[in-house]
Amino acid sequence: MNEQTALEIPLPDKAAVSPAPAGRLARRTPPPPEHGTGAQIIDAARPLIEALAGLPLDERVSTLNALRVLLHEQSPFAAEPVDLVLWEKADTVEGNSYNPNAVAPRQMDLLKHSITADGFTQPIVAWRPGDAGTADEPAAPVEVVDGFHRHLIGKHDPTVAARVHGYLPITVINTDREALEDRQAATIRHNAARGVHTIEGLSEMVLQLMREKKNFAWFDKNLGMQPDEVTRLAQVSGLAAAFADAEFSEAWEADTDPFTTSAEQS
Repeated sequence: MNEQTALEIPLPDKAAVSPAPAGRLARRTPPPPEHGTGAQIIDAARPLIEALAGLPLDERVSTLNALRVLLHEQSPFAAEPVDLVLWEKADTVEGNSYNPNAVAPRQMDLLKHSITADGFTQPIVAWRPGDAGTADEPAAPVEVVDGFHRHLIGKHDPTVAARVHGYLPITVINTDREALEDRQAATIRHNAARGVHTIEGLSEMVLQLMREKKNFAWFDKNLGMQPDEVTRLAQVSGLAAAFADAEFSEAWEADTDPFTTSAEQS
């Protein structure tokens, strides 16, 4: 074991350490331990963590990945692939040839909007054929098991690709699930397990959004729903309830959006 301690590791001066990237969003995370060995470990790690900010991007990412692996080895959840999410260069991640899940252009646009607006909230499930490679011998490309369309957007959408610096978040399946038939079965299970919204539940959600004065344009942009879809879903829970607080003239114009407020119409 390396006997070098944290005090013996040369660290950059605080003035030389780059600040955290501007615009980083705060997240509601549980507080660290305040007492005991856990608190001592956190305090001892802080100077090393702060030193990461001074590293070039690629070295910082590879170092963070290595640190995540070390933490994963001590995790009580190490049997779960999602316990270890790594950032992989996008050009080393490739789709598989057997994914039966086709996404219509409209759903693809909605997925792109979701990733653009909400960020990557799910990693791409993948497998790594062979070892991860070295600087002298690059590894074989990582192959997608689930998340083929997420990986396409992360690779090819300029806004998303720039935001994630040309990397993709991946979680690697366990080595006992790497046979082709296991990967194919996992892909189908991931696709099927997502399920679908029940009509009743979806209609209730649409009705609530209509009560909040969301118009057809909002549904189109944020949920990928056409006006006729919104209207049909509203009818499931009672169209009258959706329009209970609306004011109408004696005649409707065919191209009028009944969910547009007077301020939006002007």
